[in-house]
Amino acid sequence: MSTAQSAPTEATGQSTRKSASARGRAVTPGRITFIGSGPGDPGLLTLRAQQTIVGARTVYTDPDVPSGVLDLVGTALEPEPAADQPDDGTAQGAKSKSAQKGPALVNPARVVPALGEPGEVAKALLGQARHGHDVVRLVAGDPLASPAVHAEIAAVARTQIVFEIVPGLSSLAAVPTYAGMPLGGAHTEADVRGEVDWASLASAPAPLVLSATAEHLADTSAALIAQGLSANTPAAVTVSGSTCKQRTLECTLGTLDETGAALPGPLVVTIGKVVNQRGKLSWWESRALYGWTVLVPRTKEQAADMSERLRGHGAIPMEVPTIAVEPPRSPAQMERAVKGLVDGRYQWVVFTSTNAVRAVWEKFTEFGLDARAFSGVKIACVGQSTADKVRGFGIEPELVPSGEQSSLGLLDDFPPFDDVFDPVNRVLLPRADIATETLAEGLRDRGWEIDDVTAYRTVRAAPPPAATREMIKTGEFDAVCFTSSSTVRNLVGIAGKPHARTIVACIGPKTAETADEFGLRVDVQPETASIEDLVESLAAHASRLRAEGALPPPRKKPRRSRS
Repeated sequence: MSTAQSAPTEATGQSTRKSASARGRAVTPGRITFIGSGPGDPGLLTLRAQQTIVGARTVYTDPDVPSGVLDLVGTALEPEPAADQPDDGTAQGAKSKSAQKGPALVNPARVVPALGEPGEVAKALLGQARHGHDVVRLVAGDPLASPAVHAEIAAVARTQIVFEIVPGLSSLAAVPTYAGMPLGGAHTEADVRGEVDWASLASAPAPLVLSATAEHLADTSAALIAQGLSANTPAAVTVSGSTCKQRTLECTLGTLDETGAALPGPLVVTIGKVVNQRGKLSWWESRALYGWTVLVPRTKEQAADMSERLRGHGAIPMEVPTIAVEPPRSPAQMERAVKGLVDGRYQWVVFTSTNAVRAVWEKFTEFGLDARAFSGVKIACVGQSTADKVRGFGIEPELVPSGEQSSLGLLDDFPPFDDVFDPVNRVLLPRADIATETLAEGLRDRGWEIDDVTAYRTVRAAPPPAATREMIKTGEFDAVCFTSSSTVRNLVGIAGKPHARTIVACIGPKTAETADEFGLRVDVQPETASIEDLVESLAAHASRLRAEGALPPPRKKPRRSRS
């Protein structure tokens, strides 16, 4: 029995039809959706494909579906309690889960390898659907471009189960563009991994765009040359097309095998004069941080914006959590603070982090409050990222530092208490348990009374896997982006200091000062302390290195799989 057939059923359906078979009524069948994931870049998914993938509970997938696409599976679903922390359905149960260390909730989606012959995979899909579960069949490229998947669809079509096909962009159509080779209107696509009519292919309109693997390159070169194509015809071989690991090697038809023999996995081979335009049009592989592996010492949730911006510059971000955020040991302080907001106790609320905003909003939700609780209260934020988090709840902050985005920058702009114009002299400062006194003392110096409240606790995360620690130690990360002093301290504490050749980027002066205390050379510090400016400054630094003729960090050979 294949893995696909032995997959769990009842626990993994997307919208399970609870039509109460126990009461003798029939289960309403689910839907099977065949989705093409495109060539690799998740940004090339169709809107319909993305909407379905993020809401899917059960996905049968092929091994060549990009990991970036698989990461989207089930992300729109409501998280469920982890297996070792059952939900007792009570408020006390919810509190116990939120107070414990480590993640309490998990993504309920399941990704199952679609192993076996097309008939076996189709049988597994139909089994899920007949039990009332919606199920997704996810493939690379386009579903109907694969003979095996085509056979699966045909098998499903012979039944009464409802199915849908969501097209995906073909690698042969997209990858040459990502490699800077314009195909134009007339070109020929072919898969040379099976039977090929070489005479027809050699006489077809150029350029030729071929699906292949390294073992097919010698036969392809020899056959096309035998059919009359010149051995000097320009050619290019692209591996990992449209991902941040894409690599394109230029050659000629005669040297095709010699050039691409060591490349792994599926390849896209482009043959024709369009290859000569790569020097002018190669936009994907020429981005500032292309191919750089960048360490992001934050959780995946916190790092989403930074990682997306890094990918936009061609980097491969790797999130390594260094801090775990937990509720305060006693909720009494926060409960009094929220009551004080409602009762008009505060003139200002000062947010120093997105975690503080989240903590206050969670208390609001717990007490059935919304943004109206801030009525009559002014809000100050230490930086733009914190301000954006506040704006996400429909509130516009009154004060964000005009200069340095830090506690000192906020103090520079914060008004002193005026007993004529300020009806209340008290400021609420919800923040981490390890926050410094700089901001509170500065506000007191300006005449304000401060309620310094612990909104959340920050604790050091568990050490990353041994392989990640080895990458940090040996310099396999090209750069690291520190967003706070605590990320510096905790990364060094759980994984050791980054290697001297790793470029160190710090979001602001306090973070840079901490990095310096640990003996790290700070290479990048933006003028404005924000995630956007941190990433842009790192990209600009890389561009300067290239323009000055300085080599970027040495590229490492990819690790070999031990499986």
